[in-house]
Order: sequence, then C-alpha cells, then structure tokens
Amino acid sequence: MTRWLHIIFLCFFFFQTYGRTLYVGAGKEFVSIKTAIQKSKNGDSIVVWGGLYKEENLVIDKSITLIGKKEATLDGQKKYEVLSIKANYVVVSGFKVQRSGYATLTDPCGIKVYDSHHVIITNNILEDNFFGIYLQYSKHCIVKDNKLRAYGTEEQQIGNGIHCWKSDSLQIIGNDVSGHRDGIYFEFVTNSVIWRNCSIGNIRYGLHFMFSNNDAYISNIFKNNGAGVAVMFTQKVKMFHNTFEENWGDAAYGLMLKEISDSYILGNTFKKNTTGIYMEGTNRINVEKNSFISNGWGMKIQASCMDNTITKNNFLANTFDVSTNGSLVLNTFDANYWDKYEGYDLNKDNIGDVPYHPLSIFSIIVEKTPPAMLLFRSFMVALLDKSEKIIPSLTPDNFIDNKPAMCALFL
Repeated sequence: MTRWLHIIFLCFFFFQTYGRTLYVGAGKEFVSIKTAIQKSKNGDSIVVWGGLYKEENLVIDKSITLIGKKEATLDGQKKYEVLSIKANYVVVSGFKVQRSGYATLTDPCGIKVYDSHHVIITNNILEDNFFGIYLQYSKHCIVKDNKLRAYGTEEQQIGNGIHCWKSDSLQIIGNDVSGHRDGIYFEFVTNSVIWRNCSIGNIRYGLHFMFSNNDAYISNIFKNNGAGVAVMFTQKVKMFHNTFEENWGDAAYGLMLKEISDSYILGNTFKKNTTGIYMEGTNRINVEKNSFISNGWGMKIQASCMDNTITKNNFLANTFDVSTNGSLVLNTFDANYWDKYEGYDLNKDNIGDVPYHPLSIFSIIVEKTPPAMLLFRSFMVALLDKSEKIIPSLTPDNFIDNKPAMCALFL
C-alpha cells in the first residue's frame, strides 16, 4: 500500500512540475471554474480563490489538480450534482461543497467519482448534500480528512456520507461524518482500509459493510448512530481498535455480524450500547482483547454461529454479559475476565480455579420473553440466577469459560 502511494504522488509531482497553474476568481485569469477546466490540459493545476461558485454540474474529465483557497464554495443549488470526476489521477482539495440536488434514481452527490483510479479527495467540507462523497467502479483512491455534515431526519430523505460501490484498494482516512443515512457504506468493495474516521449521529449505521471481502477498519469511532456498525455477507475482515459507543435502541448494537466468516475482531471498545456485538450466522471469528463495558448485552451469539473463539476479553458492568437463543453451543470461551465471576484463585496464577458459566438463566428467559425484563433486579430473579450458577440445569453445560481471568486485562 505504501509503495503505490509513493508512485501516485510521484505521478502528481511529475504532472505539476510540467503542467501550468490556472487561477480562478475575481480579478484572476478566469472567472468561471468550468471555463478553466475546459482550457486545462492533463497535468495542470487550477487554483480557485474564495467565493461562492454556482456553476451547476462541474465535470472533471482530465488529470488535473483542483485546489480551493480562502473558503472557495461550490454550490449545487439543491438542483445539481456539484462535482463529477470522470478522469484518472485527479486531486480535489480545500473546497466547501454544498447543497447538491436530491434524486433517488441518480443519487446526486457533493463529489462523485465515476469509473476512475488514483483519485485523491482531501481536506474538503461537504455540507447539506444528498450523498456526500460517492465512488463507483473506482480503484486506488484516497478519501482523507474531509468533514461531511447532513441534516436528514429519515432514511429516505438522505443518502450516505461516504458511499463506495464495486471498488477496490480504497483508503478512507480521517474523515468526520454525521447526519447521513449511513456514515460510511461499502458494497462489493475489496482490499480497502477505513482508518481513523469519526462516524457520529447518523440515522442508520455508522458503518455499513455488504459483500466486501479482505478489508480492514482500524481506530475509528462509531458513536450515537441508529444501529452502530453492520458487517454482512462478508469474509476476511479485520476490525481493530475501534470504539463503538452509545448506539441505543430496541434493535440497536455496537457491531452486528451477519453471515460473515474468517474474520478478526481485536482490541475494540464496546461501551454503552444496547448490545455490544450481535452475531448471527457467523463462523470462524476470533474475538480477542476487546472490552465490553456498561452494555445491555455484551454479546448476543445466536445458535447459528459456530467455530468462533472469544478469548482474553473484559466484560465489565454489562446487564447481561452474553446471551443466546438456543441450547447448542459450538463456540469457545477462554481466559476472559468476567466482573460477575465469584470464583477463587488458590495458586495465585490469576486464573480462576473453577470454571465460569457466563450465561444467566434470566438472559435466556428474556431472549424468549422480552417483557420479562420488568422483573430484572427482583429477589426471585437473583435467587434463580444464583441457583443456576451452583447447579446448572437449564443453561447449556458447554457454554463455559474454563480459565476465567481473575483481574481485568489490558486496562
């Protein structure tokens, strides 16, 4: 990845070294951005000085660099797609892009990349657009350090912040996204990375993955979204060091995994979500060194899941640490810290001397009969759970952590 980045920037340096620089703005060479694009050639740079530019749909069909200075603003007037990129080796930086048109069939955007490669979109502000940044059939593109704001109140009224479809080798880095349907959306996107983004306050998902293999998302913040993050119908995804926080609602979760396999979830924090991780139809997932803190449910693992390993995680102050909807357990729990564990450690090796059954009988009852939650914290429920821990009869015998940690890990 680093190697091809160097190649990209060397190409841009070559273009800019031998290209012209055209200036747009009051008192400059050109008054119109559209005219400057028409007059430009591959390798040229266009510098747009501060002002409000209402030029309908701007189409970049050459390998140029477009730079905004002093709050240069591109306005779609609620009618047009603002900026359309239809060339390779394009850079767009430094603009405020606002008020794109609205249409559910054509999906107009603030910035849209069509069938292009090696495009860089960086340090822009996108506000009140239907879709923010949209990449389709694109390769080796970078979307970095942009701020995207929208003001939708219903899913049907707004598009996604950063929408990527049928693309490969993308880098989505350091963006701040809020108020969209989904903050970041991947469908049929491969070999790509989502790194250091903040996706906060979006209507549906902070991040939505579908049919996107061999990707990674690392060190992102997903907070206060309608339903956190969804990863569906996907394999070989790496999810490292992200924060999933305050994603509340009847069907909300920090992370939902549906029909995925051969993936790795490492070092994440799940805090104050209705459910930290919800797993359905997931296989061969390694869940390691994560912290589940103050969630309604730390993890919900449906009976359709198998061969998953949950190891060396912290479960702290959750209403229910784990839950399931069946009696068949085909997953492994090992060396986790459970704050509800009441065992002992006579040989002082920081591993509990007696196994721990993290599945409470009341969590099974609530899974089958949700209104039973009204009885939570009652004396009878506490007595029932204590009895089940001593003499398990209704919870699966093999839903067990044989080596529970005695103290919290990596905090």
